[in-house]
Amino acid sequence: MRENRIRVLKVEPKKAPEIAYLDNSLRALQEAVSAEADYVGLIEIIEIDDEACILCNEEAKLINLEPNRRFGSDIICGTFYVTGQDGEGDLASLSDELLAQYQEQFAQIEELTEDDVAKTMVARFYVY
Repeated sequence: MRENRIRVLKVEPKKAPEIAYLDNSLRALQEAVSAEADYVGLIEIIEIDDEACILCNEEAKLINLEPNRRFGSDIICGTFYVTGQDGEGDLASLSDELLAQYQEQFAQIEELTEDDVAKTMVARFYVY
């Protein structure tokens, strides 16, 4: 069952992660990932595993949001949120165990530059 309000982990650039609550509506999620932007942008969901995902601004690199944390071989820019997944395609609250796990994973504040971000940007060209 879809939750109206979810407990998440908020990860801001140059800050320790903190527990936050988000209204689970498209507009509220767009506003949450666009805090540093000049307009309300698009959301992107990056799956971590079957239980959790990252909610971030899809255009963060293009609109020069501040580099935040490395995730795999990529760098996430701007404020992002770690959320739970309910197995039916909806975002859900994180369990206490997952909150603790991701607080530890993203605890280290990283000094990332625009050059670091540029190295992770990929252009895709399609030929028809």
